[in-house]
Amino acid sequence: MAASRNPTLFQINTRVWLTTLSRRLGRPVTLDDVPDAELDRLAARGFEWIWLLSVWRTGMTGQRISRSNPEWRKEFQQTLPDLREDDIAGSGFAITGYTVPPALGGPEALARLRARLQARGLRLLLDFVPNHTAPDHPWVNTHPEYYIPGTAEQLARDPQNYCRVEAPGGSRILAYGRDPYFAGWPDTLQLDYSNPALQQAMIGELLRIAGQCDGVRCDMAMLVLPEVFERTWGRRAPLFWPAATAAVRDHHPGFLFMAEVYWDLEWTMQQQGFDYAYDKRLYDRLREGHARPVREHLYADLEYQHKLARFLENHDEPRAAATFAPGQHEAAAIITFLTPGLRFFHQGQVEGRRVRISPHLVRAPEEPVNAALQKFYEGLLAVLRDAVLRDGDWQLLACRPAWDGNWTWDGFLAFAWQKASRRILVVINYGGNQGQSYVRLPFPDLLGRTVRFRDVMGSAVYDREGDDLAGRGLYLDMPPWGFHVFDLETR
Repeated sequence: MAASRNPTLFQINTRVWLTTLSRRLGRPVTLDDVPDAELDRLAARGFEWIWLLSVWRTGMTGQRISRSNPEWRKEFQQTLPDLREDDIAGSGFAITGYTVPPALGGPEALARLRARLQARGLRLLLDFVPNHTAPDHPWVNTHPEYYIPGTAEQLARDPQNYCRVEAPGGSRILAYGRDPYFAGWPDTLQLDYSNPALQQAMIGELLRIAGQCDGVRCDMAMLVLPEVFERTWGRRAPLFWPAATAAVRDHHPGFLFMAEVYWDLEWTMQQQGFDYAYDKRLYDRLREGHARPVREHLYADLEYQHKLARFLENHDEPRAAATFAPGQHEAAAIITFLTPGLRFFHQGQVEGRRVRISPHLVRAPEEPVNAALQKFYEGLLAVLRDAVLRDGDWQLLACRPAWDGNWTWDGFLAFAWQKASRRILVVINYGGNQGQSYVRLPFPDLLGRTVRFRDVMGSAVYDREGDDLAGRGLYLDMPPWGFHVFDLETR
């Protein structure tokens, strides 16, 4: 199956997935035990990419830190009131090596799962963590120069950012991995990107990963940008991403890079070789609940928008069902997933799960399915399988007041998709009040014809005269958080 212009991705917490399957089967399971029926279901929903979170090898040191950290443990207890020690495996981002551990079936099981995914037209995305490793990564012993060193003074002054590590060559003070705005992650050690040898070693790690999957999601990818790295550590680092992405694609043409990125650095990451960058700004504006900032965000150049990964939740963010009120949730989803870019869904989102699962945990709590949300999302996923929404051309449309003094028009967003003769019009009242607006349709061939509007996310059907649509525009009177996804047919 050819890749679409606006693909869909589904993120799965692998360890939680296998724990659930293990309980169902009454025995330990590996990636080989994932049923074909489950993969068939993912393909049938229209997903093109499957991101398996936390498949790589982690160590006992990270697990020990996760289990003993009182702040983290409090969070784990809130997630799982019946928390057990074996629920805490350690963070999937405290990696000791980019190979699949035996408990998950080893590299061979991953290769077989990848083949089963490929047979269904599904591509496999895995993690790459550029900024840091686990404290018990082999490099701590074999290549301590790959890490940011610290001094006794720094350890005494900033114990939240430094630790003492015992190694065969003696004890060393090394920095925890971190970003410049927070204390370090105590289950990680910071890699030194000012060291060219480390950069080459990390390109080697990427090449190793690229032989096992079709793309990577790069954790906190902006942290190794030269300006960010220098601001954090006072060391100037050469550019990493352009050389790294080029080196991988020399060996694996078409390999995909997705950046977790914040601080308005999305365009920077795209320019340095990334196919997609997180669109956290759209997510934040949707959470605020005002249409105008969302609309202004969608004015951006289409080349840029097509390279954004758009989401309502992921393993780092709170659950959408616990964040967005009913009504606003559905309207936000329509905006998020019916605009250009990569459509990024998270395990449990369709069912309306409300409890975020830390990547340190391997078990999720039992939660009831939100039947209404599930029906909505199943309908949305069905609509997203339409070729016009996968490969068509998108444009933002202008909304205007329905009459003088009609302030509610400012809560509306409208955009259209077109592919050959197929057209879809999406309209949303993104606000907590009833609203009215006109939207003019940019299709001159509607003149002299009747246009049927059929809502593919509902049951509404309307006939309107094309001359009126080209003149005054389509009149909209919609409830709070209302939306329509109209299939347009001319008669």
